[in-house]
Amino acid sequence: NLGVKRIITSAIEHHAVLNMVAALKIKKNIEVHFVKLTPQGAVDLEDLEQLLKDMSVKTLVSLMYINNEISNLLPLKMVANLCQTYGAYFHSDTVQAIGHYAIDLEEIPIDFLVASAHKFHGPKGVGFAFIRKKFGIKPLIIGGAQEHGTRAGTENVHSIAGMALALDLALENLDKDKKYVENLKSHFINQLKKLDKNITFNGLSNDLKQSSYVTLNVRFPKNIPMMLFKLDLKGIAVSGGSACQSGSDKGSHVLQAILSAAEAQKSSVRFSFSKFNTLAEVDFALLALKELLD
Repeated sequence: NLGVKRIITSAIEHHAVLNMVAALKIKKNIEVHFVKLTPQGAVDLEDLEQLLKDMSVKTLVSLMYINNEISNLLPLKMVANLCQTYGAYFHSDTVQAIGHYAIDLEEIPIDFLVASAHKFHGPKGVGFAFIRKKFGIKPLIIGGAQEHGTRAGTENVHSIAGMALALDLALENLDKDKKYVENLKSHFINQLKKLDKNITFNGLSNDLKQSSYVTLNVRFPKNIPMMLFKLDLKGIAVSGGSACQSGSDKGSHVLQAILSAAEAQKSSVRFSFSKFNTLAEVDFALLALKELLD
């Protein structure tokens, strides 16, 4: 029991965080504060510091390193240092980052982070958590003493082995792969602008220095009926939000948090890139988009 009575998070976190925070508010009477965001969905660091300054009880800050929809990068070290300065615990959803960005845990005082293997081409359904040794975490699943008593149940060994190998392979050529994928994304952005000058980008996803090189969130100038379906028929797999929202008709909570009602009505599509994609595939997607826009 860490004695946390207050959580600071943001409105654009993954539902794995938001739904848990909502449950803790009800079940444990946890006080919840949402940090302010800029119009581009970046965390307002001045507001975060003010919230930390006002801390009268033990606080946990939970902010994702890379947003899974608009790909904004959080200044991770800066936020971690702020939390350390004010004595708050810091948890970061780093699922979108592990395997794509190096995180020095000796330099950055993060207390908790998480990873999911399928984000770096490993098997689905397996991940890991990093927890500083000074913390004793109560298990969610009670039973055997597996994993030092933190999670009961027989380990899924082949998936864990697959995850470890996938992470080794991802880190093996990290800089080379990053440059390659970054070039694919940059090419896609430049060609999109030529297709229609009214195309815009959600969040900071078109800023290569402030967003992940893996994803891009594009807002088209009008609503294009059945856009995702039409692209799917051409063999192009894209998303209108996160994959975890598939089957939901509520729309993206991330876009709703940062866009006006009129902007949110336009077609927004998330494109993802990897080291296994080719320039020819990117150009094929651009051609398909041109046909839809025409």
